[in-house]
Amino acid sequence: QVQLVESGGGLVQAGGSLRLSCAASGFVMNTMAWYRQAPGKQREFVAKISSGGWINYADSVKGRFTISRDNARNTGVLQMNRIQPEDTAVYYCNAPRISSGLVVGDYWGQGTQVTVSS
Repeated sequence: QVQLVESGGGLVQAGGSLRLSCAASGFVMNTMAWYRQAPGKQREFVAKISSGGWINYADSVKGRFTISRDNARNTGVLQMNRIQPEDTAVYYCNAPRISSGLVVGDYWGQGTQVTVSS
């Protein structure tokens, strides 16, 4: 069964830290990414890491969040430091669905809630 499962969300005070994890099963992640969706807003890109370690961040989290992955364990991590109230959102793990070498869709996790108190 193909799954992406996030964990590690919760309530944190502004300025604090959280570590989100993503575990993939049933397939091998190629690029993996984190997205988030705040109440009343569209889902937005947070960070992405390729299987070879190339990384890209949204400007809003650059310098505060760090994405990493363990290819052997097929897992990924989003380390969130200096968290701000505007980081409050449901965070989703994402990976491309690949068939015959082509990206044919996306896998999404169920999301994990991050709530930041000021």
